[in-house]
Amino acid sequence: MGKIVMSDFVSLDGVVQDPDGKEGFRVGGWFGRLDDRRELFAVKLDEALGAEALLLGRRSYEFFAARWQPRGGGLADRLNNLPKYVVSSTLRDPDWTNTTVLGRDAVADISMLKRAVAGEILVYASFQLSRTLLMHDLVDEIRLMMLPVVLGAGARLFGETRDTTSLRLVDCRTVADDIALLTYQPRD
Repeated sequence: MGKIVMSDFVSLDGVVQDPDGKEGFRVGGWFGRLDDRRELFAVKLDEALGAEALLLGRRSYEFFAARWQPRGGGLADRLNNLPKYVVSSTLRDPDWTNTTVLGRDAVADISMLKRAVAGEILVYASFQLSRTLLMHDLVDEIRLMMLPVVLGAGARLFGETRDTTSLRLVDCRTVADDIALLTYQPRD
């Protein structure tokens, strides 16, 4: 049985919107304010090496495909070779290697995917998809790279929910001297 792991960069005030500044958001580009990213990318490479698949929403898929497809190196090679599953009602012919578009019933398709994949299924970015996964109790772990910046505006990772979700902190460490890597799992 697979394990769905949400993995996101997030500001101290919970914003996930436009970390690279390419969406035109007025306070976008907040990820680029980091001085040294080597340790951060080492953590992301380890995470990708431990995964069996990627699960993405369409917008995140398009961003990641454009960013990683033309690259080489450890993280790019891993992301390019992993099986990728995209939840989309509009994407027809994905061009990123090993990509499957899931049908209109995302919850049923992801539940089947979770049963079919033996290992971690990483969800990068894709905050709308992540909200759906949380609402349907499909998330097994949440990893947040909390960056030391307060934006004061922007789309947040967690939106309104129908129920309270209770989590427990299972790991906490510092990356690159000022980024908190927080790992949570749902309480039973």
